[in-house]
Amino acid sequence: MTSNGAGSRRVTPNVFAVPLGFCGLAQCWTTAHAVSGTPQWPASTLWIVTAVVWVASLIWYGRDVVHGGRLRTELKDAVFAPFTAVIAIVPMFLGVALAGHARRTGEIVFGIALALTVAIGAWLAGEWIIADFQLAHWHPGYFLPTVGGGLIGAGGSAALGHRTLAMTMFGYGVICWLLLGAIILARLVTAPALPVPLRPTIAIEVAPPVVAGNAWFLLDGGRIDAVAAGLAGYAILMVLVQIRLIPVYRRVPFGPGWWAFSFSYAAAFTLAVNWLGAGRVPGAGGWTAVLLAVLTLGIAALTVPTVRRLARGTYLPVAAAGHPAPAVRAG
Repeated sequence: MTSNGAGSRRVTPNVFAVPLGFCGLAQCWTTAHAVSGTPQWPASTLWIVTAVVWVASLIWYGRDVVHGGRLRTELKDAVFAPFTAVIAIVPMFLGVALAGHARRTGEIVFGIALALTVAIGAWLAGEWIIADFQLAHWHPGYFLPTVGGGLIGAGGSAALGHRTLAMTMFGYGVICWLLLGAIILARLVTAPALPVPLRPTIAIEVAPPVVAGNAWFLLDGGRIDAVAAGLAGYAILMVLVQIRLIPVYRRVPFGPGWWAFSFSYAAAFTLAVNWLGAGRVPGAGGWTAVLLAVLTLGIAALTVPTVRRLARGTYLPVAAAGHPAPAVRAG
């Protein structure tokens, strides 16, 4: 299943959406414990599961890249290169979680992962500048290296008490969101529809405002202010857009792309938990329990068919004979 010829099953970096989805679920449980006093053991268990899944994904993906001879081309892939950033983003979450038990070790893991995330984002941004990318190449996964990496880095830095670094990463992520968001939305609105397997990536449009909102709560002491309200307003719009897209999503065969829903929606649920705590909503504990139950069942609904298809060897789609990489523009 690791060869790259016609009819093969290539392990692509979007398989790391699975541990990222578990990060989102664990983070939601962690936030609920902090703001509502829910039990801590589900979050601790989920962080361990996330680490195991990330390691397994790294071994699986790394072996396939090496055996397929793709070490020099993986970061040039017009479709999948942005997903490589998730390899470093997941350990940022794990570092923050680990810091709650072993502060120094957790900070080291977080710092290395943050540096790698910024490095990958910078390299890919340079690649986007010099390569001959057409608008049709773009998809919402392009948010991951800089927007996702920056905003998640901001939240992690704030959680560890590094406020200046957190503000720096928040600005990094938000500015990249404004710039890339215009390109990606223009592509979705004006260019031909995304290929069917990539259509779930539209769910990633939900992620920037909700991840930014969660980071801002950590930066601003859990208060509802103009920034938090403004981010929530745009997040509501993106969530409502998802309802209109349900018929589009239903036509997508199950595969790794479906995990694009997991982290984006988990971050939205986490933002809702933050708002319930900050707004002191009556019955907030009950509402939080409902949100956690729905999100946990949602991740389970993705996990069960994933495990079944992995056991059958049918989880990965059959790869095409190949797609041409964008040409590099003369400088």
